[in-house]
Amino acid sequence: MPTDRALRHGNEDMRGERAAAEDARQEASAETTRRADRDTSRIRWLRDQVARLHKRLPLRRRFAGGLAHGIMSSVAAIAAYLPTQLLGLQEGFWAAITAVAVAQTEFGATRSTARDQFTGAAIGGLIGLAAYLTLGPSVPTYALGVVLAILACWLLNVASACRLAGITATIILLVPHLGPVERMAGSRVLEVGWGVSVAIVTVWLVTRVNRWLGVKL
Repeated sequence: MPTDRALRHGNEDMRGERAAAEDARQEASAETTRRADRDTSRIRWLRDQVARLHKRLPLRRRFAGGLAHGIMSSVAAIAAYLPTQLLGLQEGFWAAITAVAVAQTEFGATRSTARDQFTGAAIGGLIGLAAYLTLGPSVPTYALGVVLAILACWLLNVASACRLAGITATIILLVPHLGPVERMAGSRVLEVGWGVSVAIVTVWLVTRVNRWLGVKL
């Protein structure tokens, strides 16, 4: 009957449209994957090129840059460590470690590293604390906490913070501590935040002074 044929044709058209839409989605997904692979390859290539250029610097330039970086990192670490007792932080050496990790010879790089350090500490602290409170301290809980902390960084598009997130989760789930675990997690995040703040201020001041004096590293 004409009506049945029309219905069949309509169903075939709908199936064709759905198939075409599915093909378009798959092609778009494949193109996104190809683009991501290209970007990853470019990032690796640029990182390798930067490393090669640094190795080609003359010895005098490397000495000057390394000495300046070392002095600035030391100043930031001491400035971060000394007030920790007054601030009520339990283990001030974490603030010093963070300041050393964050301080760079360029302010832009310092800012980026500081963001990664604090974000990683916050994510690792929250996930480590949640795993501890819900599952209790154990090796499987620790393994799961590290996986979830690093996964969260990737999902939030801050993959560069995943190392510190895993380290912070490790500290909370493996390192023995006195007092409530909530206090330990909060203290770690505050110590990292303090170290980050001191490093940023130190590098900013050094950058301004160098600019005023006309010094280039």
